[in-house]
Amino acid sequence: MKLASLQQGRDGRLVIVSDDLTRCLPVPDLALTLQQALDHWETVAPALAELSVALNRGDLADALPFEQAHCASPLPRAYQWADGSAYVNHVELVRKARNAEMPPSFWTDPLIYQGGSDSFLAPHDPILMADEAFGIDLEGEVAVITGDVPMGATPEQARGLIRLVMLVNDVSLRGLIPAELAKGFGFFQSKPSTAFSPVAVTPDALGEAWDGGRLHLPLLSQINGQPFGCPNAGVDMTFDFPTLIAHAARTRPLCAGTIIGSGTVSNKDADGGPGRPVAEGGLGYSCIAEIRTIETIRDGQPRTPFLRFGDRVRIEMQDRNGASIFGAIDQTVQKYEGP
Repeated sequence: MKLASLQQGRDGRLVIVSDDLTRCLPVPDLALTLQQALDHWETVAPALAELSVALNRGDLADALPFEQAHCASPLPRAYQWADGSAYVNHVELVRKARNAEMPPSFWTDPLIYQGGSDSFLAPHDPILMADEAFGIDLEGEVAVITGDVPMGATPEQARGLIRLVMLVNDVSLRGLIPAELAKGFGFFQSKPSTAFSPVAVTPDALGEAWDGGRLHLPLLSQINGQPFGCPNAGVDMTFDFPTLIAHAARTRPLCAGTIIGSGTVSNKDADGGPGRPVAEGGLGYSCIAEIRTIETIRDGQPRTPFLRFGDRVRIEMQDRNGASIFGAIDQTVQKYEGP
């Protein structure tokens, strides 16, 4: 089953989306918003699933054309957005870029930060920034939306509480991160509003690509229409989603609608070394910071610039037949002129 939120009001208008992303159906009698559906998932989800089957059969005459450009993020705002760094290869590289040593515990204890969840970007909204000197970077990720998770839940218990899967562009401002983290209190200004894919998908709809904790498909990123990365989200993921959820719930419960991110998807090269650019036959990257680190290691200095005004970013994932699963995050960087 695929769900989306059309841009209507602060919390969107919930629709079921056909598997081929061409048609959708509002379901006001079941839930006006995705958050309402998540709050009553045990009773609402079976009815949504029945309508999804009918929609995909073409049985519903009141179905509407589905336009990704009309979508908000599936949850336009959320009670909680907690982003992990499950691909420790990525963490190691970006820390190296700012000459920060990585503690050995990062390989055994998940790293999570609590992001801002009150102002998510729609998947086709521009990325508005006041200054290119902020070091504007994309971060392509996978995320899950949970049901109610009790405090102290085990990874196995958390596995059964994953309701939906979606994609992420967790925009980062690399020029602001070092000074902010040096204060010892975490990200804030360096992590602006995040965007999610137009569509969120139930795990069962992902078939064999979903193993209960990881999504085994390439995450496709483009910058200005050129391939930038295609690392497999199921490879080199040190901590799976149930582990991340259990870590987040160790000392607090998580309410239905909590979003847990994977962190930037990152693969090592076939020889175990850092990944290579797509142009050199590698799988590329899901953020610019990685390629800049590798250029610095290899050439003594980075060559690839961070995003500039006018640049366009696209993040997507396709099934085995080449069809888009979640729709595309498709954003242009634009100058913010003030309120």
